[in-house]
Amino acid sequence: MTRSLPDPTVGHLADGREILLFELPGAPRPVLGTDRRALAPRPDGPVTTVRRDPQTGDRVIVAPARQDRTYKPPKKMCPLCPDPEGRSSELPVQDYRVASFENRFPSLSGAVSTAVDHPGGSLRVEDPGVGRCEVVCFTSAHDGAFARLTEEHARLVVDVWAHRTTQLMERDDVAEVFCFENRGEEIGVTLPHPHGQIYAFPYRTPRTEAMLREAAAHRSRSGTDLFEDILAAEIADDERILVRTEHATAFVPFAARWPVEVHVYPNRHVHNLAELTDAEADDLARVYLTVLRAFDALYGSPLPYIAGWHQFRSGSDEGYLHAELFSIRRSADKLKYLAGAESGRDAFVTDKTPETIAQELRQVIE
Repeated sequence: MTRSLPDPTVGHLADGREILLFELPGAPRPVLGTDRRALAPRPDGPVTTVRRDPQTGDRVIVAPARQDRTYKPPKKMCPLCPDPEGRSSELPVQDYRVASFENRFPSLSGAVSTAVDHPGGSLRVEDPGVGRCEVVCFTSAHDGAFARLTEEHARLVVDVWAHRTTQLMERDDVAEVFCFENRGEEIGVTLPHPHGQIYAFPYRTPRTEAMLREAAAHRSRSGTDLFEDILAAEIADDERILVRTEHATAFVPFAARWPVEVHVYPNRHVHNLAELTDAEADDLARVYLTVLRAFDALYGSPLPYIAGWHQFRSGSDEGYLHAELFSIRRSADKLKYLAGAESGRDAFVTDKTPETIAQELRQVIE
């Protein structure tokens, strides 16, 4: 049995982009003010293109307008802080708990109802960058962090992700919905206010394609589900388990690529966040928080990280909801850079054994 998802306050910003405000159950319904900024209307259709690499089949999103996106503004000009006057922020509100709105500088946007010709043939395939990009503000507190949210607040974020995933997956031109957070200047974050993003892709990304390909091959060989077998093997081995509760498990994967890497699985096989029960969503939020707090405790300072959810359409033959969290920091004062082998050949070299990573994280959890 799945759970009910929050009912947001829905409105529009000055240029026509949609904004949604979410609140905790039982709290007063959020009120959206007027966005008084003089913004040009957003284009109706896509503003980017997707080109196909004929060597690999990979897609590349071409989005030159993103060069103009907001870059490290002073705190008083943060576009993610609430602004009840509606003159300087994306959030024309007195305050908010969690908000999601269409990105002003999207990689993907709009829709196309007609087929696209490719006059350049298979070597020059370029399609409109349809889809949607949203910004999800986890809290109105500029100096906050996801790891410092309460369990109730973190659960609301999980429900917001589920709400947006459900709506976006209803689109025929969306093949994959990716909810993620980039945290830290070392990662490339240009707005320190705690926030994440959602990409609704018109195609399946290479990592998802690889996972589904391996899952299908595994089922063909063994007759069993790849992701269920991975989780069962990690639990049986126990050496890389960080946290295990009634409904969720966090572990360092057997072939971790990053100096800090953790995967979080629900213990029951579901395809996406919307399929979780209330108890499962509560547990998953708690375990997710535990991992993020361990990240910050590892070296005694905020850890730069990327955290994202692998989700799949309900009813898919393969696919198992799970989160992947990792950091490029390999010690208290050193970063891992993707050099020749990693960047040039996608051949990762890790400086720590996954077992060592798990041991170090368990020490700060305990």
